[in-house]
Amino acid sequence: MAKGILIAAMNFSDVAEDEFHDWYDTEHVPERLVVLGFLNAERWIGISNPKDSVALYDLDTVGVLHSQPYLAVGGANGSPWTKRVAGRVKHIMRMEGEQILPGDALAPAGAAALLLIAMNVAPEHENEFNEWYNAEHLPALGAVPGVLAARRYRGSGATQRYAAIYHFANKDVPSSAAWKSAANTPWTERMRPHFRDFLRLDCRRYAGR
Repeated sequence: MAKGILIAAMNFSDVAEDEFHDWYDTEHVPERLVVLGFLNAERWIGISNPKDSVALYDLDTVGVLHSQPYLAVGGANGSPWTKRVAGRVKHIMRMEGEQILPGDALAPAGAAALLLIAMNVAPEHENEFNEWYNAEHLPALGAVPGVLAARRYRGSGATQRYAAIYHFANKDVPSSAAWKSAANTPWTERMRPHFRDFLRLDCRRYAGR
């Protein structure tokens, strides 16, 4: 069965930085990691805007997010601290996703940077979009030197239905000639006009305080 993911991206400009990180590190992430089916947790910070935060949780299956242990700490059952912080952040996206490709990969160890891409596609081009992503785009980007993992997801809960996540050995990988060549093929150029609700977040690993 395909692995799942929970993606939570937000901007915390209206929350004190110390409180935001303390909440995530001492309550929010630990609460989730004790839920059966949560396999790991990663935190990332925007490179161009350090007030952007991305949290990624690999899951046994996306169904974990509908289990009683998770529901006991999620949504309306969040703690007072969670409700206070969540009420002051700007939510960029929250996706409950199922891994399309490769299907069962987890976040790699040792990544220094991350790229999150999310989008919709014009409905009449969705079949070709998935063929392009699966047959050419993700494999080509995943083969670029310095790419530690390339995964894509179909999900719910966010404006965007599709997401791709790339882990890098260093932050310079997506500006390399090899990446640009893999990312700008004729098929890619043909597909781009059909993208909708495009979101890109370039991130560095959150290193704690």
